[in-house]
Amino acid sequence: MFESLTDRLGSALKGITGQAKLTDENIKGTMREVRMALLEADVALPVVKDFTAQVKERAVGTEVLKSLNPGQAFIKIVHEELQSVMGEANEQLNLATQPPAIVMMAGLQGAGKTTTVGKLAKYLAEREKKKVMVVSADVYRPAAIKQLETLAKEVGAAFHPSSADEKPIAIAKGAIDAAKRGAYDVLLVDTAGRLTVDEEMMGEIKDLHAAITPIETLFVVDAMTGQDAANTAKAFNDALPLTGVVLT
Repeated sequence: MFESLTDRLGSALKGITGQAKLTDENIKGTMREVRMALLEADVALPVVKDFTAQVKERAVGTEVLKSLNPGQAFIKIVHEELQSVMGEANEQLNLATQPPAIVMMAGLQGAGKTTTVGKLAKYLAEREKKKVMVVSADVYRPAAIKQLETLAKEVGAAFHPSSADEKPIAIAKGAIDAAKRGAYDVLLVDTAGRLTVDEEMMGEIKDLHAAITPIETLFVVDAMTGQDAANTAKAFNDALPLTGVVLT
């Protein structure tokens, strides 16, 4: 998707690069191409409208008119506004709490939650020098528990055992107690997902969140989902106070 977007934006902006003067006309044609490139990349229409309006407002302003190379100045604006839309910087995880810092993963089935728990455990242990424990509260997919156990072994994280006949809240509370006894810095909690958002899942994950009050609640979503990811994120954010997003 990003390659296609890069190609389209590249060709759209090529025509304006060497322009000695920017006019409403040559900006309009380029912005049309940029708008089409974003829409074809499945960027949501409201985002595209806001983005193009912001670029146009800056493009007809003094920063371009006073520039020695208006075409290059225009490209710089597009780049800066794209950066602003995507997010200008990554925020660090907030682990400043009485250990263990609980990080809860949420998202649909198949989004990559369990794999992300393994990657996050490795990252926290190697980069942040944290002592990490992981636990699976996914009682609907027994393979998920085994998968997390295997991943934990591979990345050197402690694994708190659980089974499909336990309740998610009981599993998580048992893991918290074990993490406290073992003086672990971070506890990563994997949760169950469904193929689609449903009331039962949302009710369950809300109860789990209330019971363990994690310092971070990360929404995991497949980066190829397109703008439907925004609808899913909204449904989860209505149920949980999400603190971050992981694109897989």
